Amino acid sequence: MAAYLIADVDVRDPDAYAAYGAQVPATLEPYGGRFLVRGGASEVIEGEWTPRRVVVLEFPDIAALRNWYASDGYQSIVGVRWASAEASVVAVEGTA
Repeated sequence: MAAYLIADVDVRDPDAYAAYGAQVPATLEPYGGRFLVRGGASEVIEGEWTPRRVVVLEFPDIAALRNWYASDGYQSIVGVRWASAEASVVAVEGTA
């Protein structure tokens, strides 16, 4: 069953965040991950959420998502995101 990583990101240092973002795709490939949403315009149609930069990644399953997040490849760059942005990040299992 597919799994999704959903992040709402408040970018504080665009240059550093761009450098981080350029490195992420190579870390996804070994885990079957791919971007579905990577920023872009958003519109709240219900509720109180004020999204900033929304990112959605898709993985084959929750194990692949967790393995990617814990991987040496991703962990070697995630500190750049932590230093350049504040984010809320969730993992969500899809439907069968």
